[in-house]
Amino acid sequence: MIFEKTGLENLKADLNRLDEVLPDYGLERHGQWDYERVTYDRRFDLKEGTYYLRLQGYAVEGDVGAHKAVIQLMEPLLGKHYYPHGVEYGENEHFPKSLVSQCEKVLKDVKEAVEKFAL
Repeated sequence: MIFEKTGLENLKADLNRLDEVLPDYGLERHGQWDYERVTYDRRFDLKEGTYYLRLQGYAVEGDVGAHKAVIQLMEPLLGKHYYPHGVEYGENEHFPKSLVSQCEKVLKDVKEAVEKFAL
């Protein structure tokens, strides 16, 4: 599921600031990066399964590996994890309404936080 028009896709921000702020909203980067891209995930364990809210971005300037990059954020995704295949984001997936609402709230709060230091 793609969360369209959240406003996050219009924001660019310093990688280090994103790494400082996004964990406050449960979005963790861990080892999910390469030299040009980053992925922040928040895991939700529900009775219906395991879901991930994912916020991705790519470097428009600098190098992620050097911790000196400006990141262009992208439209957030919500996916369901299927063992052992991975996370599916397809239109045929069912996402509990309460989870979608919770994710929308998280994304709204993240947008407000990132706007304070966006470039």
